[in-house]
This record gives sequence, structure tokens and C-alpha cells, in this order.
Amino acid sequence: MESSAAIELAKHILMTFGLILAIGTLSGFLAQKIKVPDVAVFLLVGILIGPGVTGLVNIKAESAVNQIILIFGSCYILFDGGASLRLKILKEVFITITVLSTVGVLITAVITAVAAYYVFSIPPIVALLLASTIASTDPATLVPVFKQVRIKDRVAQTVMSESAFNDAIGAILTFAVLGIAMGKEEFSMGAALADLARQAILGFLVGGALGWLSALLIAHVKFGFLQEYAPVVTLMAVIGAYLGADKLAASGFMAVFVFGIVMGNKDAFGFRMKDRDQEKMEDFVLTTAFVMRMFIFLLLGAQVDFDLMNRYLLGGVVVVAVFMLVARPVTVFLCALPDRRAKWSLKEILFMCWTRETGVIPGALAGLLMGMGAPEARLIASVTFIAILMTILIQATTTKWLARKLGLLLEE
Repeated sequence: MESSAAIELAKHILMTFGLILAIGTLSGFLAQKIKVPDVAVFLLVGILIGPGVTGLVNIKAESAVNQIILIFGSCYILFDGGASLRLKILKEVFITITVLSTVGVLITAVITAVAAYYVFSIPPIVALLLASTIASTDPATLVPVFKQVRIKDRVAQTVMSESAFNDAIGAILTFAVLGIAMGKEEFSMGAALADLARQAILGFLVGGALGWLSALLIAHVKFGFLQEYAPVVTLMAVIGAYLGADKLAASGFMAVFVFGIVMGNKDAFGFRMKDRDQEKMEDFVLTTAFVMRMFIFLLLGAQVDFDLMNRYLLGGVVVVAVFMLVARPVTVFLCALPDRRAKWSLKEILFMCWTRETGVIPGALAGLLMGMGAPEARLIASVTFIAILMTILIQATTTKWLARKLGLLLEE
């Protein structure tokens, strides 16, 4: 009987996956025809196929299946984003990336918290908890957008790198504030900074070590005996980088991103693959990243809780508007303008002010807060979903238009 129930469940999940693949493929084709980033179309279509509308797809946010998709999908998209970056460009803008990923998250959180405090009349610590949850940008959204919309390299790579590196900061800040809000601990700036440094360093080391080892096994003249199996090696290493860093209580997402950077720049470390094998690996990565993107954003749309959102809709829209139109521009100007090494132009800064989508990571944090019984968790989850919908549907869809207006678009 148990076996039969398990088989029926497996068939149901398999049918749901097939449906997502079919709908996602058509949605991707539609996005290509109307020339908008596919993540925005996936999100809208996900809402249509979810329980709130047609009910075609119903995978609970807290289910193991959904968590596997979110974790692995986000990791693989991060790896793909890291592999597309170039060390030469990162050296030029690393100061801006570092400041945006650290101080920038704090600036965004403080400004947004002030707005939430006045709009919802909630305690300051709860307002800061809400703001911390949505303060980090989302690599799972931004990497695909810049894969489809060709922007000036150093601008695109700065925004993508910021989105990858600031996840750890956002998560640490969220749980530090949560501890205070629930009366479990007192905030210590020194302890928080030490924990942040430890997570960053360990994540960097794990990702760098696995990147170098993988490059050795697939691209070394003498030891590259797995060159024909490069796609499989990348899959194993992405999982290994995330779980290895997580086991050490470090940032798994940072480890995966650094792994991607090393793999994408393996020539700089003395490794080189045969052209045929390199093309095969790139095709595999491109297809796998598309499938992961499809699953993540269709499911994210399908899990939108309309009843929860409606309760705080007006206030949420006001807070997110301040978040997008005040907090982000102030953050970018304060963090990027002083970087004399990068010599940012006003047009580049304005573009970065607009480009900061919210997505999978803040959504996951909001879900964790709900499960932990955090103060005003339903309010926080509602505003988080409003931020996801507004930033993806408004900012992601206008990225190409703005880049063209500012003269930053490389090609049609």
C-alpha cells in the first residue's frame, strides 16, 4: 500500500514537471518574441497556473521538492553567472562591488525600515527585520536578465557580482535582527562582522578550491582525463561547493559563484579545454540554466498568496516604491560615486540605481521567518512578495529600454 502511494506521488510530481517544462518552453518562446526577459513572463505565467487561478500546478513552498529546485536552481544560475565574469573587469570595479555588497545592504535596509515604520506603524525592530529580508538583490533574476540583454560589460558584471556577494550579508543581517526582535540575543556589531568575514572567506576558499580542482580534471594537459565529462563535473562541483560551504557554516551561494568565476577564467590559471569540449560544456550549461530558471520562476509565481498580499497591498506598494525609488538610488550613489578607480559615469550609476531585482533569496528568507514564528511574519512575507512582483515585472522588463536610452546597450 505504501509502495503504491509512493508511486502515485511520483507520477503526480512527474506530470507536474512535464507540465512546467511544456508551459515554460512556450513562455520562453513568447518572451523571445515580445523581447522581454523571460523571468518576467515565467513569473506571470506561474501566477496563472498556480492554485490562485487555474490550479494546474500546486507545489507547496515548504515542500522538499520545491526546496531542492530553489537551492539547486539558484546555485546553477549563480555558477553560470560567475562563469560569465572576467577577472580583468572585476579588478577594475572590485571596490564598488565590495561596498555595495556590504555597506550598501545596510543603507538599503535602514531607509526601507524607516518607510515601513511609518507606513505600517510597527515597532522599529520589526520594520528593520522586514527591510533586512528584502535588502539583498537576487542573482537568480539578474544573471538571466543580463544574459539576454547585452549591457556594457563592467556595469553588468558589477550588478551581477553584487547580487551574488550580498546574499550572505542580507541573510546574516536578517537573522541578527530576528534574534533581537524575538528577545533571544543582543546585537553585537563586532560578532556580526566577524561572522560575516568568516562566512565570506570560507565560501571563497571552498569555491576557489573546487574551481581549481575541476579545471585541473577537465582542462589540464596531463591530468584532464575528465575533459569529455566536463558537464557532469560542473554538476557535481556545483552541488559540492554549496554543500561543502554550508557544512562549514559558510555562504554556499558565494562558494558556487566563486567556483563559476574560476571555471570561467580557467585560461588565466593555465588550463585550456579543446574547442569541441568547451562548446559542448557551454551548450549544456546554457540549457540547464534555462530549465532551472523556468522552474524557479514558474513555481515562484504559482506560490503567490493573494489573500496575504491583499491584506497589506497598499502599504506594501508604498514601502516597495520607497525601496526602489529612494533606497536603491541613495545606496548606489553613496557606494559607487566615491570609487575613483572605477570612474563611473552618471549614466552608468543611473542604470545601476534602477537595476536591483528581488527574487528567490528574499522569498526564501520570508518563508523561513514564517516557519520560525517571527514577529509580523505574515506582513513581512506579504511585502516580500510585493517586492518580488514589482521589481521583476517593472524593473526587469524595462532594463533593455533604459540601457538603450542611456547608451549602455551593446547590441540589439
